[in-house]
Amino acid sequence: MKDDSRPLVEVRGLRKAFASRGAFWGSAGPPVHAVAGVDLDIRPGETLGLVGESGSGKSTLGRMIIRLIEPDAGTIRFDGHDLLQQSSSELRRLRREFQIIFQDPYGSLNPRMRVGTTIGEPLTVHRLVSSRQERGEKVAELLEQVGLDPSVASRFPHEFSGGQRQRIGIARAIACSPRFIVADEPVSALDPPVQAQIINLMMDLQERLGLAYLFIAHDLRLVEHICDRVAVMYLGQIVEEGPAREVYDDPKHPYTRALLASTPTLDPGSEPAPALAGEPPSPTEPPPGCPFHPRCPVAEEECSRDAPRLIPVQGRHKVACRLVEPRHG
Repeated sequence: MKDDSRPLVEVRGLRKAFASRGAFWGSAGPPVHAVAGVDLDIRPGETLGLVGESGSGKSTLGRMIIRLIEPDAGTIRFDGHDLLQQSSSELRRLRREFQIIFQDPYGSLNPRMRVGTTIGEPLTVHRLVSSRQERGEKVAELLEQVGLDPSVASRFPHEFSGGQRQRIGIARAIACSPRFIVADEPVSALDPPVQAQIINLMMDLQERLGLAYLFIAHDLRLVEHICDRVAVMYLGQIVEEGPAREVYDDPKHPYTRALLASTPTLDPGSEPAPALAGEPPSPTEPPPGCPFHPRCPVAEEECSRDAPRLIPVQGRHKVACRLVEPRHG
């Protein structure tokens, strides 16, 4: 990944609100503001880690980027193509270039479909194979790429462990030779040893196939060693973004610092970290000003009035916090 390369994915001003139910049967409640104006760039071959607590809007953002969810406002460009202005045939052609790995390896596979059929389906849909034999050969190759024996193609999902099912999901995702994959908490449902195996597999595939990832996670430490950059999301907004090493070594936003502090450590000499105070505000009633100010230990009165913009504080490190002063040089 080259820092000066043109972004593969460009997101500007992306917004999404969902309808909610009211207190009475059939009545409409206030909208749920899931994503509230997000800008992101992802370059070819790069891994951008998107982290934050549950309900922060990470999965909604990831699915909007590949148009599994339609945004209310904003623009999405993939390799220069405006995805929101494409015809159905043009969008279908572009869909080969971006895929998704789902969180739940149990629910993301059709239990009535054999593994070989599941992996081979994208090849048929996008007309990448001309015969059943060619499809079978390609499925066998994909299974080997994800560390499974080609003979398992005739088996059903219930015959596999969680880690094996996620490998099948990864094989399906890379079947069309995409350039970009949204990995929506792909290891959160797995045991730690299996998590490490799947992450190592994804890193190996990235190197061999030149993939770019949006790696969604709620645990900052989980993505520490695999991401080139990290974006921290809170209540539908990006509050900090920058090169991974800078964000981990010198977190600027109080929310990022709280997330890192609340992560368990194996250091026997360390003191217990303070818990992140309170619960996130309801996305149906986001607070005015900075979205984090009701829980922020250093918030000032102005924080409840002025909504901070995501601005550079040093180099490519950006923060949305009025208490963080930009540095130059």
